[in-house]
Amino acid sequence: MVIRIVLFASPASSNTPFLDVRSYVPPVQIGETMRGASVCRVLASKSKQATAGDYVCGFTGWTQYAVLREGAFEPSSNYPGLREPKDMLSVLGMTGLTAWIGMTKIGEPKAGETVVVSGAAGATGSIAGQIAKINGARVVGIAGSADKCKRLVEELGFDVALNYKDADFKEKFKEATPKYIDVYFDNVGGEILNMCLARAKEHARFVMCGGISQYNSANPEGPSNISRVISMRIKMQGFIVFDHIKDYGKARQELSQWVSEGKIKKTEHILPGGLQVAEQGLVDLYKGSNTGKLLVEVKNPKENPSKL
Repeated sequence: MVIRIVLFASPASSNTPFLDVRSYVPPVQIGETMRGASVCRVLASKSKQATAGDYVCGFTGWTQYAVLREGAFEPSSNYPGLREPKDMLSVLGMTGLTAWIGMTKIGEPKAGETVVVSGAAGATGSIAGQIAKINGARVVGIAGSADKCKRLVEELGFDVALNYKDADFKEKFKEATPKYIDVYFDNVGGEILNMCLARAKEHARFVMCGGISQYNSANPEGPSNISRVISMRIKMQGFIVFDHIKDYGKARQELSQWVSEGKIKKTEHILPGGLQVAEQGLVDLYKGSNTGKLLVEVKNPKENPSKL
């Protein structure tokens, strides 16, 4: 199958380059194509799953054209209730799946519980927090600007949103968790993880999804109060979305239904300009400049597909 990339995403966790550390994927090396999932328009195909003009999703990396073999892509039919091609990278793609699996399978929020989400204005955090609300939890989001915090409360339905850059953030965080924390969905690591450990309730569940504050750090910070895991009997579990392929179907069904019912509001931060802006997009991701899923537009999906 010959495809042209329309949009691609650049997960920070799989593009941590040049670090000689063990991970679920090897580090990107000099001269290699940067990784990323893409929404692609089929130009020519011998596959029974997709024909010319269809949209598919695959891990093509940062490129304009690619050849995909059978099994190396997902057809649009795998995405129930698909409204726009970009949903294959956001709410129905790895982002939504990560939020759903982390929150429902590990966090397991219950009505009345307090759930804290760091990186709450980002792609995964914003959906994870909304899933917790659907389950009846009280949700506290942590983000990096007043505008992001305002949006979390006014548009996404978070109960409280705190700006970690505020001088009185620690005091506000304590006030926002008077009954302590039942579930923490961690996207950042570092000092905020320490603070959540200090406010954890007995038998709290910590969903370890990411640590963007520590990626590529020469001296990454580990939790200084890890003994809280023992004294509070905290379950702290990391996960990788690819380990839960069997749950993708159910997750996408529920996510699609929640979007159609208005219970989940999806947001994308789209950068036009193709490969020329891809590098800046990755920098923006690490800096937290984006709100929602950061996507690079290689070709406007409303344009006619190229002809070979």
